[in-house]
Amino acid sequence: MSFLLILPLALLLDLILGEPKRFHPLVGFGYLVERAEQLLNRGRCRIGWGLLAWTLLVVPCVMGVYLLDQWLGGWWLSLFFGWLALGWQSLRQHGRWVAEALLADDLAAARTKLGWIVSRDTAALDTAAISRGGVESVLENGSDAVFAALFWLALAGAPGVVLYRLSNTLDAMWGYRNQRFERFGKWAARVDDGLNYFPARLTALTYALAGAFMPALRAWRLQAGQWYSPNAGVVMAAGAGALRLQLGGDAVYHGTVKPRPTLGDGAAPQAADVQRSIQLVDRGVLLWGATALLFGLAGLATL
Repeated sequence: MSFLLILPLALLLDLILGEPKRFHPLVGFGYLVERAEQLLNRGRCRIGWGLLAWTLLVVPCVMGVYLLDQWLGGWWLSLFFGWLALGWQSLRQHGRWVAEALLADDLAAARTKLGWIVSRDTAALDTAAISRGGVESVLENGSDAVFAALFWLALAGAPGVVLYRLSNTLDAMWGYRNQRFERFGKWAARVDDGLNYFPARLTALTYALAGAFMPALRAWRLQAGQWYSPNAGVVMAAGAGALRLQLGGDAVYHGTVKPRPTLGDGAAPQAADVQRSIQLVDRGVLLWGATALLFGLAGLATL
């Protein structure tokens, strides 16, 4: 179990270095994703073209990392790709930008900075709606960008975390239920749902342990199934309960109001609650890092 030491080391790298300053591989991957979609998202068999696009973009990358791992071996490759896949510090920074703009009563800046991390329309949001969007984004991205990446890094090393991060990126870019992506992005969305099934539930348990335990479990049990996404619903409901907040409610996406149920049974979020949601994720990271360190050192002791 000594391989678990890679998790706290990857978190430490992310804490110290953050994301690559000049060029992040996901930026280049995103360019390829856009080109593939422009070329293949057409015609009648869009589900098939979407499957082909996903395969061409993901499989060669994962196989290349797998072969590199088999050829070179060593823990350093998993550490390197684990660092690239983690978005802990980026999430904290973007959440802080929203919170700081709200606390400074700069609604224009808060709307702009929230728009960087959510897909909903932000131009007309008031302070309460911005605060709610900020908390929801931190909670959901805490699962996607932090805990799910750690899960796949622990389970399958470098190839696993690369598979997860690329699949999650494709879902983020193609997984919309609109005319353009409903069929073309279906495969990407289903793969991401599968890869996030267990991580989402571990994240929900993490939020419960790091926050108000019983309210988190109650919201998870009673409300998660009402959400439109089976994984996001678990994460958001548990997070709302853990923070004793009420999240959800209708939101505007691409000019259309999307009905959403409410989650949690607490107060409506305020500006300071965005920072509280970041602190909840931080406590969860500390819990995962400490647990991995403990079991990793125990594994070293048995060698």
